[in-house]
Amino acid sequence: MSRIFLTMALMAVLAGCGGGGGNSGSPRNLDNACSILKQKPKYTRAFKRTERRWGVPVHVQMATIHQESRFVSNARTPFRFALGVIPMGRQSSAFGYSQALDGTWDEYLKSTGKRRAKRNDIADATDFMGWYMNQTRDRTGVALTDTRNQYLAYHEGQTGYLRGSYNRKAWLLAVADKVEARGQMYQSQLARCRVRGL
Repeated sequence: MSRIFLTMALMAVLAGCGGGGGNSGSPRNLDNACSILKQKPKYTRAFKRTERRWGVPVHVQMATIHQESRFVSNARTPFRFALGVIPMGRQSSAFGYSQALDGTWDEYLKSTGKRRAKRNDIADATDFMGWYMNQTRDRTGVALTDTRNQYLAYHEGQTGYLRGSYNRKAWLLAVADKVEARGQMYQSQLARCRVRGL
């Protein structure tokens, strides 16, 4: 009995330790692009700056961030547990709005010279996505407007995408379809809403 209680207490403590559970001021109503941008004017500026610099449409950025972090600035992957109770570290080094991995983030910093960029800053996270998606277009030919395939390459990496690794993952293809549908929904909403700076 005490062992079960100890296990439950340990899991409760770990769940509260910065695992993306804290919303860090994420917007309400994530199904409404206009509502998100009205609540977070900083997001609007970040998305538009990335669109101007890298050519990635706002709705593609928003759909990808929704899937990766639900707009939680300090999102992290869940913990792995041995025997169901012993914490073994996180599933990966992915962190922040864009869920950029440590190694890919380091490449971005070197390539752009943005040494002070942070993954939990929306402007830096969207700039990273623009940089990465341009690399995807250049390496794979996937258009910047192609939400579904940009997401697949974002998830699998450009080399994995070129190898077609996603074709062996039915669950990932289903997720990519959802990201595409959300991108279309956001695009339609953004065409009708009035948000300053959009």
